[in-house]
Amino acid sequence: MNQIVKPYNQKEGKKNQVGKMFDNIAPYYDFLNGFLSLGIDTIWRRKAIRSIQNRQAQTILDVATGTADMTLEINKQLQVSQIIGMDLSKEMLEIGKTKVQKKGLDKLIALEQGDSENLRYEDNTFDVVTVAFGVRNFENLEKGLAEIQRVLKPTGQLVVLEFSRPTIFPFKQLFNAYFKYILPLIGRVTSKDPKAYQYLYESVQAFPDGEDFLKVLNKTGFKSYQCRKLSLGICSIYSGFK
Repeated sequence: MNQIVKPYNQKEGKKNQVGKMFDNIAPYYDFLNGFLSLGIDTIWRRKAIRSIQNRQAQTILDVATGTADMTLEINKQLQVSQIIGMDLSKEMLEIGKTKVQKKGLDKLIALEQGDSENLRYEDNTFDVVTVAFGVRNFENLEKGLAEIQRVLKPTGQLVVLEFSRPTIFPFKQLFNAYFKYILPLIGRVTSKDPKAYQYLYESVQAFPDGEDFLKVLNKTGFKSYQCRKLSLGICSIYSGFK
């Protein structure tokens, strides 16, 4: 479970490799997300945002925002005064900024490049922090979660949406075959990056999901944490409070 999976090689740090990987696949990311998940990823994001308990939250940080799908969905569901989307990948953010500008949300949503393990924000800044399909890519999971805990306001909520490993037969076997063989093949042909979707499978396998992730939330100072499985365990919503 403690194995560090990297997209390209074992010599360079994971953080740099993840940034490069998402820069490489940025032009294909949204299409492949929808195609490979049959659009279910959109439903998962909606459900994750519905799990935010403070419906009057005013300041929200979306870590690993990618092309800003999560920030845009937050704006649909909640009447907030500020949403900041942060990501390592400059190319992903550029696509996200185009989406935000087209919707005229420039003043509400700010997208900026940053490191989840070294957040530039002051202590006790945000009512809510969200991470959709991003904690798996942290180089140091505990450090990233501790940073999120630091910037949350007292009683603020963390909501994490992440892939998990189903355990029900035969769905477990079908899921593994799809993720290990079919998805990387389609991703390799479409995105022109042969390693990116192989890394997706490997990183999901190495990620401490379910009860193991709840233990990490506890270790990094979160309270009242819980896990809700979606789609027979393909994905999970995790929630914890400062």
